[in-house]
Amino acid sequence: MDLATASSVLRLLADPTRVRLLALLEHEELTVAELAAVLHLAQPRVSTHLAKLKEAGLVRDRRAGVSAYYRANNEGDEAQHDLLASLRASIDDALLREDSARLPGVLANRAREEGWADTVAGDMERHYSPGRTWETLARSLLQLLETGDVLDIASGDGITAELLAPHAHSIVCVDSSERVVEAAAKRLKTFANVHVIQGDMHALELGEQRFDLVLMLHALTYAEHPARAVAEAARLLRPGGRLLAVTLGRHDHRAAVEPFDHRNLGFSNEQLDGYARAAGLDVLSCNRLSRERKAPHFEVISLLARKPA
Repeated sequence: MDLATASSVLRLLADPTRVRLLALLEHEELTVAELAAVLHLAQPRVSTHLAKLKEAGLVRDRRAGVSAYYRANNEGDEAQHDLLASLRASIDDALLREDSARLPGVLANRAREEGWADTVAGDMERHYSPGRTWETLARSLLQLLETGDVLDIASGDGITAELLAPHAHSIVCVDSSERVVEAAAKRLKTFANVHVIQGDMHALELGEQRFDLVLMLHALTYAEHPARAVAEAARLLRPGGRLLAVTLGRHDHRAAVEPFDHRNLGFSNEQLDGYARAAGLDVLSCNRLSRERKAPHFEVISLLARKPA
């Protein structure tokens, strides 16, 4: 961000009302009337400030019938988002806390007037309702799967195995951390078909065991030698078995991932495809799964490959 852009953003946020608006819109999508009710301000004044924030690219809106819903714009200039995050982290004010306390009442009024589904139509995945969670969806859909014998590489504390265990013949979980393996074993102790061991993804000592499905869910960002890790996964597949690898797309945000001990900065589709083909696998798909709304907008890519029969 150049000096002129930074100065422009700072001038825009010199007005406390705009700071209050942004604080609310980072958490909820709201109409002008709802914002006016929370801030105890006239709607024309709120509209004026929103127009300036929208012009600067700090908020965005969507139409739903006769209403316009505003929210913070989490896309765009990364440096601008970093500046806003720094300002936000340094502010602790009673007025912002009062705004936050009034917000639930305004949202409750909306629900009574319109019905929850109408208010979030077109953006439903971002909003919570009782019992409607990503965990519930995952557990429901997993009932449709029959995964056979599964190897979960870099399995962490076992959450994936916990989800799959009722639908798999067997699961072997492998992680390099002794403490993480202990946590996984504790989580999974009720499943007789799950075995948790400590091991190196680059050289897995599993004897003659072979698997119908090998998972590498965010394993490759921890791989010192990712091509070797993929080759090792391919070696342990049965003919016709599948490898599913999910990992961060290539990025330049080293500082953001250092706290998570990543060994590399993600991968391109071409790299993943190349690793799989070099390991003798047929690539079924290799594409982007998602892009995060918030800066630095990490992308996640997925590889699905099969060992020839």
